[in-house]
Amino acid sequence: MSSYGSTPASSGSSGSSEAGDRGPASDRVRIRRKPKRGHYDAATINAIIDDAIVGYVGWIRDGQPIVTPVNIWREGDRLLWHASVGSGLAMQLDGKPVCVTVAHVDALVLSRAATNHSVDYRSVMALGTCHVMRDEAEMDAAFDGLVDSLFPGRAATLRPTTAVERRATSVMWIPLDEASAKVRDVGLIEDEGDETWPAWGGVVPVRSVRGEPAPDQHVPADMPAPEIRLPR
Repeated sequence: MSSYGSTPASSGSSGSSEAGDRGPASDRVRIRRKPKRGHYDAATINAIIDDAIVGYVGWIRDGQPIVTPVNIWREGDRLLWHASVGSGLAMQLDGKPVCVTVAHVDALVLSRAATNHSVDYRSVMALGTCHVMRDEAEMDAAFDGLVDSLFPGRAATLRPTTAVERRATSVMWIPLDEASAKVRDVGLIEDEGDETWPAWGGVVPVRSVRGEPAPDQHVPADMPAPEIRLPR
């Protein structure tokens, strides 16, 4: 998977050019390598985030880069994640610059040359200053948003969050005003002449699927399983 500003596999490019949407919010999030794969419009960025369950928060601790996997969700133009207060993450990140990334692999791309193997993917990188929620009502709404982002309508069926639970959980967020997406969706593009090499070439689609819900012993037999939203 290619990164922002680095060198990807030598395959074709796809996606819209900067002229196709609003352009980057800053030079820091401009797609430099394969710029036609770059997207800066909110619709594309939001859709990729909304398909994600896990994101990665990059930050600096005592000069050491740290990347922390977290459960993410989006509310409007904010990207949120949560952590245990005991982890100290909120105290470390409050008011500090962070970089949050998400990525989905949609296909494995098999070339007839080792260095031309690739993946079709959708990714987002967002930069911003971390904010920590402190208002109780805002935190409760955020918890509901997290639940409903995965299980639509479920939050209304749950018991209220307790003060103890609220004190034990930190909710953090950054604005989505400095972000970009990068998408590869072109499949296999071979170097001229390689298509005749006697090796298999093509793509292997990759997707997330869920298993059957397994209720615990306290669920009545006639209670249906909740609706579950799974990334495509």
